[in-house]
Amino acid sequence: MSENRESDLLAAVPDGLFIGGQWRAASDGATLGVDDPSTGSEIKRIASATVADGVAALDAAAAAQDDWAATPVRQRADILRRAFDLLQQRKEDIALLMTIEMGKPLAEARGEVAYGGEFLRWFSEEAAHVQGRYGANPEGTGRMIVTHHPVGPCFLITPWNFPLAMATRKIAPALAAGCTVVVKPAALTPLTTLFFAKILEDAGVPAGVVNVVTTASSGPLSDAIIADPRLRKLSFTGSTPVGQQLLQKAAQGVLRTSMELGGNAPFVVFDDADLDKAVDGAIAAKFRNIGQACTAANRFIVHRSVADEFARRVTERVEAFRTGRGTEEGVTIGPLIDNRAVTKADQLVQDAVGRGATLRTGGSAIDGDGSFYQATVLSDVQAGSEILREEIFGPVLAIVPFDDEADAVRLANDTEYGLVSYVYTENLARGQRMIERLQTGMMGLNVGVVSNAAAPFGGWKMSGLGREGGAEGIHEYLQTKYTLTPNPF
Repeated sequence: MSENRESDLLAAVPDGLFIGGQWRAASDGATLGVDDPSTGSEIKRIASATVADGVAALDAAAAAQDDWAATPVRQRADILRRAFDLLQQRKEDIALLMTIEMGKPLAEARGEVAYGGEFLRWFSEEAAHVQGRYGANPEGTGRMIVTHHPVGPCFLITPWNFPLAMATRKIAPALAAGCTVVVKPAALTPLTTLFFAKILEDAGVPAGVVNVVTTASSGPLSDAIIADPRLRKLSFTGSTPVGQQLLQKAAQGVLRTSMELGGNAPFVVFDDADLDKAVDGAIAAKFRNIGQACTAANRFIVHRSVADEFARRVTERVEAFRTGRGTEEGVTIGPLIDNRAVTKADQLVQDAVGRGATLRTGGSAIDGDGSFYQATVLSDVQAGSEILREEIFGPVLAIVPFDDEADAVRLANDTEYGLVSYVYTENLARGQRMIERLQTGMMGLNVGVVSNAAAPFGGWKMSGLGREGGAEGIHEYLQTKYTLTPNPF
């Protein structure tokens, strides 16, 4: 990959805040640095918003709200479709940018561009499909009219691990519904969102409809926006502890909330599973995005009769991985986001080994520049191991044996989280039973990747509230009104 191309691309990314249709510096001139996790070196400095800048962004969103809500649905849809088309034209640039600032291999970054773009296309089509109801009340004394209206200005907080897809998954339905937004991307990977904001500007999004504030002081800025009575919706993707804090703050204003929080996904392999398919699914479910995904399989619950063979096959695949900077040809495992992530992954592995797990491959940090951790496979992980309770967020595959279906269900549901589960079985009835019994908002039955813009994404229990994507996604940004009119007859 040409260093000149990378430097030219980084130079093309706006370095300011996007407020009211204008790119501008922070009010106090403060900046924050963005690092390349593969080298640990700073690659760009951008504006770091103050509380006053956050309020100014909400000012702009509130000022634009009525006009945007009154904009014909077809016009809103056309803007989203133009944004989709522009994203396809610039897909190589935005994929490279994600790889530089986040670390994922370039092939995966291209996949995220395709996935993230689908939210723009999907909600450009859904915008015109929001329907109400009209009909007589049961008593026959009047007519009921049910309509849906934009909830109002929204505050969207996105994570670092999927910097494009998490932005499009929130911004697209909000705009389709007629809401204006203030977006706060993660400080670790803000450049992709800034680049995408420029695409939205080029697509014709009116001033104030989309505002982006990057900041190193997330807490004070978020608190000020959430406490403002003009804000009517909060959407957050991130950890459960932070989501709980935000829910408490949102309760003061009785805000509509969408929370996509932590996960602890079980990946269940029965004795009748097609092991070739199960291993393929395991590699996709575990190592996509270097394991740094809320949908990543966290606990591989494998029937005792096939556990050794499954472990042998996945270990063989993992040992063939190439680790390195994501821009390099053939790399499958890039760096973790920072050294804290490396430390956490290593602590979980060492705890599991100390409790009796077998280390099949990997199991340590990689010396040198950047925040790299070896792709790792553990088998015979014992009950009580921290790796079974905590979200790994790294390239570590942990296998736990089970004896029967009831045991598998118990182990799979033994967590406070309930985002996604994966099940491999050739028995149709068993698959149906697992759909009924596993306590997760999403499930992959003989597939290792479930995310799709046309499907509702979200979890049960401590994994969150609300849904993103699908026909359900736009309703997260709409409020319902019921009107009764007299009987016309």
